[in-house]
Amino acid sequence: QPWKRVRWGELAKWTPRQLGGLILFAASMGITNQVAKDQLTALKTSYDAGTAAVIQFYTASRATDTDTAIGAQTLLGTCTMNATSFGAPAGSAGADATITAAAITDDSSADATGTCTWCRISTQSGGTAISDHNCGTSSSDFVFNTVAFTSGSTISVTSFVITQPHV
Repeated sequence: QPWKRVRWGELAKWTPRQLGGLILFAASMGITNQVAKDQLTALKTSYDAGTAAVIQFYTASRATDTDTAIGAQTLLGTCTMNATSFGAPAGSAGADATITAAAITDDSSADATGTCTWCRISTQSGGTAISDHNCGTSSSDFVFNTVAFTSGSTISVTSFVITQPHV
């Protein structure tokens, strides 16, 4: 079916079947710094829902999305976040909002040897998946000196910052 622009008022007249195929998106949407901080506060609340969120590091390609179960990826190790995962959101008007993770407990003995490419954060060990992140030696959510993890070695996260753009 071809694309069709519809005014919001017209949607009230549509049947559930017509609404079922509807795709809504906001082109060029901007938000204020305060809204960006509110979104990060909601994310922080999700991380703090369990006893302590865990970060599990994997090899191979990232799962299709965070709702997708882990497949053939190899678990390299698990680090545990603080029970209060992040501090308060920071940022001022006209700037992006950020939250910085509190101390993260090392994995003192990596589970396997491999190249870390991504990680999944869950509410607690065996808990609900919250988010997936890229890992690398630069320009990634999780940055390490090396992503070549060795079985039995220590995995340390020195910094984890999430940025929510305001524009």
